[in-house]
Amino acid sequence: MGRPQLSASARRGTRPPGTAWSFGLYAVVALASAAALGALVLATSPWSPSQDDVLAGLLLAVGFAVARLLAIEVDLRRDSIRVTLTEIPLVVGLALLPGPLVVLTFAAVMATAGLLRRDAPSKLAMNVSVSIVSAATAVLVVGLVERLVPATPDWFAILVAVSVGHGLGMVLLVGGMLLLPGSRRVGATVRLGVNIFVVNVLNAVAGVAAVEVLTAVPWGSALVALVAVVLFIMYRVYYGLLHEQRDLELLNKVSLEVAGAGRSADGGHPSELPAGGDLTTAMELFRDQLNATRIVLHRRLPDGQFHTVVAGRPLPRTLTGQEITSALRAGAGQDVDGVGQDTDGVGQDADGVRRLGGHDHTDAVDAREVSEVLLAPLRGAEQLLGVVEVHDRQSRFRGFGEADLRLVGTLASHLTTAMDNRRLLAQLRHDAYHDTLTDLRNRLGFRAAAAEVLRGDEQCAVVVIDLDLLPSVNDALGHVWGDRVVIVAGQRLLAALPPEVVTARLEGDTFAALLVVPDEETALHGAEQIRAALCEPYPVDKLEVESEARMGIALTDVEPTRDIDALLQRADVALQAARSTGETVRTYASSMGQVFLRRFQLVTQFRLALDTGQVDVHFQPKLALATRQVIGVEALVRWRHPEFGMLDPAEFVAIVEATGLIDALTGFVLERALEQCRVWRDRGLGLSVAVNLSVRNLADVEFPDRVAGALARHDVPSSLLAFELTESAVMSDPEHALPVLRRLHALGVRIAVDDFGTGYSSLAYLRRLPVDEVKIDKSFVFGMGSDLSDLAVVKAIVDLGHSLGLTVVAEGVEEDAARDQLLEMGCDIAQGYLISRPLGRERFEAWLQARTQRARGQRDETVLTLVR
Repeated sequence: MGRPQLSASARRGTRPPGTAWSFGLYAVVALASAAALGALVLATSPWSPSQDDVLAGLLLAVGFAVARLLAIEVDLRRDSIRVTLTEIPLVVGLALLPGPLVVLTFAAVMATAGLLRRDAPSKLAMNVSVSIVSAATAVLVVGLVERLVPATPDWFAILVAVSVGHGLGMVLLVGGMLLLPGSRRVGATVRLGVNIFVVNVLNAVAGVAAVEVLTAVPWGSALVALVAVVLFIMYRVYYGLLHEQRDLELLNKVSLEVAGAGRSADGGHPSELPAGGDLTTAMELFRDQLNATRIVLHRRLPDGQFHTVVAGRPLPRTLTGQEITSALRAGAGQDVDGVGQDTDGVGQDADGVRRLGGHDHTDAVDAREVSEVLLAPLRGAEQLLGVVEVHDRQSRFRGFGEADLRLVGTLASHLTTAMDNRRLLAQLRHDAYHDTLTDLRNRLGFRAAAAEVLRGDEQCAVVVIDLDLLPSVNDALGHVWGDRVVIVAGQRLLAALPPEVVTARLEGDTFAALLVVPDEETALHGAEQIRAALCEPYPVDKLEVESEARMGIALTDVEPTRDIDALLQRADVALQAARSTGETVRTYASSMGQVFLRRFQLVTQFRLALDTGQVDVHFQPKLALATRQVIGVEALVRWRHPEFGMLDPAEFVAIVEATGLIDALTGFVLERALEQCRVWRDRGLGLSVAVNLSVRNLADVEFPDRVAGALARHDVPSSLLAFELTESAVMSDPEHALPVLRRLHALGVRIAVDDFGTGYSSLAYLRRLPVDEVKIDKSFVFGMGSDLSDLAVVKAIVDLGHSLGLTVVAEGVEEDAARDQLLEMGCDIAQGYLISRPLGRERFEAWLQARTQRARGQRDETVLTLVR
């Protein structure tokens, strides 16, 4: 009887260890049972062989052989299930021939086919057993039905008998399938058996119909042959559609697996991505569909080497680079550098897939210990990515067909596209997490990598490094040289630290590193190593530029935290503290957090403070030393904070300037000063007011226009307004500052250089500036009584100012001796606590009442003279 059977195992190698011995034992028991059942048929069926029986048996054997040739083979791991049309000759034999002859003929055909295929003994025994059990059971059931129900039609008895025989044979076959090494799960195997049983019953129905046609219809044999061919074509078409559906499902799964592998990338450099290990699942799906012994992926790496990944049976040995290159040349028709090579002798099939086998490619197949190799090139958009090798079908009955080659070509195309997409995704992720100039991590990448390290329990230190070099190089030589300096700095940072340390370029010439350290001392030592490496001179356009690195360190056990954002913020705070104190390295302390939190509060609350009256202007009088007359005041800003109390200007003015609010502050002070000046003029007092300017004010070309508008609005003569500015404010950007100063001076406003002697003190620039007076810095005035050098400096400034026609003002006068020395030197004006500290508007009015005496001047103006 024709029915499903197990085909032989793979061509090379032995069956993997596992349950092979149990399958062999099962086959022996099955063969013994089948022999007993066959003996029962011979004993219960009276049959005397004749010459006609021999001829009939030969014709039946031919029918079985032809039906076996018209077969559909379904792969099952290392084996395959052959679904044939042998039910048709089986039914014909049961209807027309003696039962024992049918059993013997079918068993003989199965045994002969197994021997011709050189089946393993266990497989041969299993297939013969299933055939004998199915046929012998059918013979016995036919006789039983005819005896129990004599009136039953012959075709019905035969159909029932064949169904029962097939069912028993299928049970025996499923049991053997479950014992095969690497077999399917029980549920899947049983479903496969049921499906094949249904197909066999349908074939039996067709066989019964064929018998009826043969016995009742002229030329019935031709009609039966036609029906058999149609059935075969239907089965082949159905199986082809089913196979195509499985191919499409595989393509989808492979694409999803490769895409999933791409999504798992961590943002590393594309050249550092896993070279194929994350594609093993997709390759295993590929292997199952082709029923191949193994699938091998040779992926080409950026350095020209190859990474090999195997799905299925391991390679007998590691392939050498030359052997892999040979596979690439045979598989892709080109060498690893893309230069075309001669591929004569390489079989090329559909979709660019090459077949290696036989005597033409002995070295290639012997190196892999296989009989047949399919090679499919993986050609990316710009380069050859590698090659896929498919080795040997697991079922020996047949090799790879044209459909298999087309599938390999299509899968290779999908795999190439997916790998190209993954490469692109990896590049995008790398760019998102890395600095394009140095290839170090950027801030986002540093946060992600550092967060992984900080998940552990080890103490860590975040180090933020500022070089203070890039602006000067950019300004002097351009951004190209500035970029080169940054690249060198990044290389030095990497070289100074172990490779496992997380490093980054945060911005500009600011870098960061995450050190795993046991204590603060080790962190400081590591920071010193970094500083020493980064402070080496940088070669710039045939020059060597010196650089000073400042660093802030934040330890995880100080105000314990393992949050990378908090640690970066603390390291920035420590860096700012190092800048403010002139140190090279500072470690974050708890007190720093409070200081910078307070600074942050002041910045965010300043605008509200201006609007709600927290900010006020105080006035400090200026005294003409020769006449002791109060000639003017300096307007000084004060902030009475509701939480921190009275704030010193040194604490918040610099913050306000850095945040861009200095224009609002300068405008506020100017308005208050001119308002008070107007009040004094209405009372007949000609007191001038001096307002401090910032470097940002000097860069504002519209500032002179706003000053002119304020003077007109308050009806104050410009001669009563003075602006004080430091030397550094002017010299930091003289090209922008000078035009603004000249326009202010043209309005009639007086210009004073504050803190003279502490900045550039450039006589050349001093001569160019539209300056009316200089103010000697209080540090020199304080030291006059005890330091002859300070006394000499003050004397020199007084003489210099007078020689240039400038008024000289001394600030910080707190003692009578200092006032007398200044008077003796010829200093024009004094200002300081000896005269008065800065006072609010009402208190200053009270001071004027108590400490000055009013008189009429030569021009009928009111003169205020300080009372001794």
